[in-house]
Parts: sequence; C-alpha cells; structure tokens
Amino acid sequence: MLFKRLLATAAKSVQGPVLQDVVIIGGGPAGLSLLAALKSSSITRNLKCTLVEGSSLEGIREFADSPPEEYTNRVVSLTPKSVEFMQSKIGNWEFMNQDRIKFYNNIIAYDSQDRTSRIVFDGSAIEAGFLAVMAENVNIQSSLLQRISQLKEEGVDSTILDNTKVLSIGSALKEAEAASESTNIMSENVATASDWPIVNLSDGSSIQTRLLVGADGFNSPVRKYAGIQSRGWAYDRFGVVATVKLQYEDYRSIGWQRFLTTGPLAILPLTEDNATIVWSSTPELSEILIACDEQIFPELVNAAMTLDEVSLNFIYAKLKKNPNDFSVLDDIPWRQSRLKVNDLEENYPLPVTEVVPGSRARFPLKLSHADTYTSARIALVGDAAHTVHPLAGQGLNMGQGDVQALVEAIEKGVTRGMDIGSTLVLEPYTSNQWPGNHVLMGVCDKLHKIFSTDWYPIVFLRGFGMKNLNMLDFVKDMMIKNISGR
Repeated sequence: MLFKRLLATAAKSVQGPVLQDVVIIGGGPAGLSLLAALKSSSITRNLKCTLVEGSSLEGIREFADSPPEEYTNRVVSLTPKSVEFMQSKIGNWEFMNQDRIKFYNNIIAYDSQDRTSRIVFDGSAIEAGFLAVMAENVNIQSSLLQRISQLKEEGVDSTILDNTKVLSIGSALKEAEAASESTNIMSENVATASDWPIVNLSDGSSIQTRLLVGADGFNSPVRKYAGIQSRGWAYDRFGVVATVKLQYEDYRSIGWQRFLTTGPLAILPLTEDNATIVWSSTPELSEILIACDEQIFPELVNAAMTLDEVSLNFIYAKLKKNPNDFSVLDDIPWRQSRLKVNDLEENYPLPVTEVVPGSRARFPLKLSHADTYTSARIALVGDAAHTVHPLAGQGLNMGQGDVQALVEAIEKGVTRGMDIGSTLVLEPYTSNQWPGNHVLMGVCDKLHKIFSTDWYPIVFLRGFGMKNLNMLDFVKDMMIKNISGR
C-alpha cells in the first residue's frame, strides 16, 4: 500500500502541476462563499476552480443531516446585506437550517459607568424586516457545501480538497528571477516563465493557477507569498464566547451589549431559551471566566450586565484567589437586590441560568489590515485581509462584502475578455472594498478605546453623547443603514 502511494506521488510530480483558473486557500465561510458565488454566476461558472482546506470538512457535511442538540459556540450576526447576498447571488440560504437561526430587530447598548447612558437601535428603519440574523458558522458552511453539491449535480463542477495542507507557494517566474539575481546573470527564462502561482500540497500534487485567493486567516500564507504587509496591533484583550440558557425565551427580539472598562459584553438571542455571549475581557479576567465552575459562570454574566464596576471588581478579586469561590453565588444576588424589579425586567436582558458544557472558549483580540487586498494574480478576502474587534459583530459580514466585491470584479474581467489574474481586473476590488472596511475598523477601534476607561471626563462626554444620540432617530437610522449595507 505504501509503495502504491509513493508511485502515485511520483506520478503526480512527473505530470507537473494541474492548471486552474482560480485556487482558493481556506474552507471557512469566506472561502466557501467565494467558490459557491463563482459557480453560481452565469458569467464565471465555467472557470476551473479548486478550494484547498487543511482540516477535514466532514463534520460540516454531517451537520446537514445530524446537527448537534446544542448550539456550537461560533455564532455570528449576519446583516441584511449578507443575507441578501446569500439568497440572491450565492443561493445557499435555502440550505440553511432554519430552525437554528434567529432574526432580531433591536440592539440596546449601555454604559457600565452611567445607567442612563444607553442607545436603542431599531431595525425598522432599514425596511428589511430585521436588523440582523444570528447563525452558527457551521450552519453557514454546511449550506455552502450543499449549494456547491447542488451545482455539481447541475453539471457546474468544482473541486474541494480538504484534509490537504499547503506546503509551499511559488512560481516559475519568481524562481527564475531569484536565480538571475544570485548569479548576476539575466536568464532568458525570466521573460518567458509563467507568473502563475504554483501551490504545492501535502498529497504530493501541485496546482498552477491564474488567480490565487487567500481566505486562509490572519496568518495567511497567501498574503506572505504576495509580500503584502498587514498592519495593526493586539488589544491585550481576549474574547470569551459561550452558549448559554436564559430564564425563558426572550420574545423581545433584542441584542444586548454593555460597555465595561474591561471590554464590552454582548448577549445575543438564539432560538427558544438559547443565547450566545461574546465577552471582551482582560487576560486575567478571561482566565477566570474559563476556569470558574459552570454554576458560577452564569451569575458572572448576570452580574456584568447589571452591577456597577466597583461591585464587579470586588467579585473578580475573590475569584482571582479562587475561581471556584461559591460565596459569590450569594453575593451577586444580594447586590442585584438593590436594583428595582421593574428596572431589571424592562431595561436589562433576561437572567442567564446555565452555560452549555464545553461551550466556553477564548481567543486573543487584535486589529490588522492589509495594505492592499490584491497584487498580480493574488487576492485576499476575510481574515486574511483584515481582523477587527468583535464589538460590532462585523467580522464575517466584512468577509462576505469582500467576496461580493471580488466576484463582481472577476465577472467584469471575464465579460471583457481580460486575464482575471491581472491587476487591471483585481484593483477595482481593493478600491471598492478597502476604504469602507478601513473606516468601519477605525470606528470599532475608537469605540473600544473610548469605553475602556473610567476617567471621569471621558465617561461624562461619552455619556452625554450617548444620551443625545439616542434622541436623534435620523442619525441612528443612518448608522444602521451604513452598517447593514442598506
């Protein structure tokens, strides 16, 4: 058996690389969306496309027939623009597990330093019928795989190579140029060698492609191969995610977010009594949130959404000494008892009663933005191009916007008979998508910094601003339209 594999590998190397029009590295939502969108378009469906993913997609394929009983902890908020793209351009929305998505129409954001400083966003301004939709990443990926399978059945073929790692990326032209530089002799091959990237894979095969797309995350090998710089910084904060159960189903259709000095905490609705949380916190606090007992964690969430910062710091200090100090289970309700019952019921989210076992996880928060999304025969989408603070829930939506803009650029190139890997075709993608992403990332970064301080002058000014903004419906409506893409 081993001998046969060696022969197959040797045969592949002798045959040389397989030629493709588009190779996509990364099987996350951005990569699969791009493949499905290209194959769904009547203009680009005849392009030869391959997607390469280093891990197995089998679990995602199984989701369609046997989804887990509880929600997974990787849940995202989709804007109306993203939903419309999935419905009309990609065609995967019909394959979404509709029982595991939640539409909501309001967001309430408020300040931990001033109970009266809050903003209520109403989605009715965008005439979409909803402000956002909560959906699991695996649900989105599963629907995309099903759409790609449907297209194959219709004769629109593509290739997905999962469990296949990228060993290296190169090109005959770059190798020839490197050789000429080392010898100080200009080789004749430099002028004639192909500049198409060559992707060498762990199965022994290689692919040479007209256009190489990096949908391969923050540490993108495609971006490094292209020599594109990515600039930004770490926040010295961690995001903690978890799936939780509420006291009962919240029919108010509201996403809640409280700005704390340690970072914002969001409770976002799922179906029935389920919800997902995203808690941006200091490294020290994130360790407490992960380590504490499953009985303590829900009460910490409730405390963070209702109590003042002095009380929270007292509780955190106790748990720092012992993450399983069960005395906080008496301390938190006692402190909450000083709040009026009507106030708790009307102005705060429903109490969290339990956390789904095994759903807690944490990840470092950072901001990064590539100097450009394209170079000759290279394009970047999703986290390969940018990472953003999760406080506005725009990471995946920015990636969907990237895919939509890139597909439009490729469609124009194909319609005009141009080389889809040329900079003339690709540069409009960067010029259309980069500035808007940059502005949105800047807004998220400034909000994080403004709300991560308890310095009174800034607390006073931000509270004054929130109260006045909440009275200006036309300004809030404009903000919602910009974020939702409507």
